[in-house]
Amino acid sequence: MRIIGLDLALTAEHKALIADARGQPLAPILRLRTTASDLERLFQRARAGTSPDEPVLLIMEPTGMAWFPVASFAQRHHVTPYLVNSQQVADLRRYYKKHAKSDRIDVRVLVKLPVVSPEKLHPLTLPHADAFACQRGCKELDYLMTLATALKNRIQAIDQFAWPGLDTVLAEPFSPLTRWFRQQWYQPQSVLTTGATGLEQAWQAAPAATEYAAPAAWAPALVRLAQHTQDLYGADAPHLNYAYLQAEVTRAQTLLTMVEAHHHAVQLKTVRPLYRRLHPSRNLETLKGVGQDGAAVYVSFIGDPHRFADHSHFRGWTGMVPDSQQSGAREAKGLHISQAGPDLIKKFAYLDAETARQWDPQIAAIYYDQMVEHGKHHNQAICACATHLLDRVWTVLKEDRPYELRDVDGTPVTVEQARAIIAERYTVPKHLRQRNNRRVRRERAERRAERKAERESRTSP
Repeated sequence: MRIIGLDLALTAEHKALIADARGQPLAPILRLRTTASDLERLFQRARAGTSPDEPVLLIMEPTGMAWFPVASFAQRHHVTPYLVNSQQVADLRRYYKKHAKSDRIDVRVLVKLPVVSPEKLHPLTLPHADAFACQRGCKELDYLMTLATALKNRIQAIDQFAWPGLDTVLAEPFSPLTRWFRQQWYQPQSVLTTGATGLEQAWQAAPAATEYAAPAAWAPALVRLAQHTQDLYGADAPHLNYAYLQAEVTRAQTLLTMVEAHHHAVQLKTVRPLYRRLHPSRNLETLKGVGQDGAAVYVSFIGDPHRFADHSHFRGWTGMVPDSQQSGAREAKGLHISQAGPDLIKKFAYLDAETARQWDPQIAAIYYDQMVEHGKHHNQAICACATHLLDRVWTVLKEDRPYELRDVDGTPVTVEQARAIIAERYTVPKHLRQRNNRRVRRERAERRAERKAERESRTSP
């Protein structure tokens, strides 16, 4: 066997080291770029003096996307690429060279990984072009959603100090009416000058008025709020320039509208068509809580479900398992989930499990058991449900058959029966739900800290 350790760089030259099966270097460190000629020359040097059937392993860290063209070229030239965890490389580097870090050290550490921990290395499986495009589309949707949320938070933050109480008058912060108000009437003095009748007439003339039913008596309430705002800041508002504030929120709303339009276009023209091409049966959507966007994430990131040997292998890949700390008879509880696996898989598993527990009796039973019997708080219980939901996702993809709602004893049930079972058996009482909420847990931690401080003060000389 030949091992190639490749320390990737984004702008500089990559550094490669060829080693034997024991991780011993066979040649000096090579420098190369991401070109076909350089990579082919590297593979030829690695195969020098070997038989044609001798395996060649390529070990890399996930440096940006620099690994992708290298892995694609390697697979086409019968070199098996491995994408290793950067934390594993850092840990092994600290073992070899605790007080030094360089590219030369990193590349020597990479060729040692197959020798030190071969069970933790898994061959890299590159997705099909459509699956990769769907992955990129899902990541873009998540980015656009994050950007839209940040813009909404910024706009609402301005509302809170510029128009205190606006959310009680215009309850929908991003309805057509509220957006029109910010763009046209954000200055309290202009609202007072126009009056309720003038506001209503101006709204009726707006294009958005034909598609949105405004709440009753919104205009008089807005005029009263404008008067309260003016009383608060003064008639001339010496500390606020509402003209500039209106321009600011208008720019933010324009950007928000653009982001929302891009999100809609990516969703309908990229992600969903690719998802339906990759998963024509759409059996994943028979799982309660799983919609088209979540199913697109599962299909594109999981790829071939048969590459996972069993549920534990799949769970380890997803990362929806808690960290472990055990020593002797003591084992830590309530740890965070691991950092392994794609972030979008964990995100949608959590969101989908929140819905699934309200429709699927088996998932609801897991949530109830975690909350009532084990004393977990809501997020911990949902993570446990998400792990079992992902098991179902993997099974549905592997067998490509619809999911069937069943009671905990395996009896098939209808949607109505499932809802009734959950309401009757698996509804968590309010006092138990509040037992482990964030406030109560913080108070418990504070009491424990106080008792510990008291014990230490009594025992100290």
